Amino acid sequence: MKPVSSLVILAGGASSRMKREATAKQGLSEEDIKQANERSKGLIGVGNGGRPMLDYVLYNAKKAGYTQIYIVVGENSDLFREFYGSRNKGNDFHGMEVNFAVQHVPKERTKPYGTADALYQAVEQYPELNQQRYSVCNSDNLYSVAVFRSLREVETPNAFVAYDRSAMDFPEERIARFALAKLDDGGYLVDIIEKPQADQVDAYRDPEGKLRVSMNVFTFDGVKMYPYLKECPVHPVRDEKELPTALLNMLDTFPRSVEGIPFSEHVPDLTAKDDIVDVKRYLEAHYSDLDWNP
Repeated sequence: MKPVSSLVILAGGASSRMKREATAKQGLSEEDIKQANERSKGLIGVGNGGRPMLDYVLYNAKKAGYTQIYIVVGENSDLFREFYGSRNKGNDFHGMEVNFAVQHVPKERTKPYGTADALYQAVEQYPELNQQRYSVCNSDNLYSVAVFRSLREVETPNAFVAYDRSAMDFPEERIARFALAKLDDGGYLVDIIEKPQADQVDAYRDPEGKLRVSMNVFTFDGVKMYPYLKECPVHPVRDEKELPTALLNMLDTFPRSVEGIPFSEHVPDLTAKDDIVDVKRYLEAHYSDLDWNP
């Protein structure tokens, strides 16, 4: 299959957990707290010169070979445009073309409808995505170059990265809330369970005995995925249209069409204020300078 060139970055969420009070404020500056309360998570300045987390996601995406970037933003997207281009589409950012899709909030709601809705609105605004394979990721997780490259080059129509849960450098109670993926003996996705209960965990071990978690990074066949994004139901408890739901509904029609690509590495994450200090330290250690040249 032809390598994927388009990456959709989900950045239009409400960031409600980031806006909660920090449990430990050691190392957090007043500016950190201000940005956490006011900005989308991907725009919090954690890098050199106060550059945002999203710079590092884009940096790794470019190194992996993506050329077309679609950033899904909220209705107030002025700061994204200050960083990545003032036009709706066709902005140049270090040789990548950056386009913006807006996730509109229905009048009857106060927050967006979730990740499946974000992607659906993006492919409606950029219908060319429905005629190709494209990748999808969060703006507040730093996926490695190797992960992005594997999703560009995967030969199956759809894929996701199946992370080894034991390699995640997070507190155990946090890891326990991550979505677990169940794979068959061939490494194809069978099921995803959000926020698993303790008595459900062992049933999700892969043939090697490992627990695999999804960190919301995928490659999709646009033709196959579109109707399931459009018809994605609202979760009865969380009141959102969730991307794993749309994916599993698609899987019912096209079994063994979603490959789980195994990886064993940490994924720096900006979910809450307490993560800001950890991410800054990680970037200082691993990204002292960004060389955007090919």
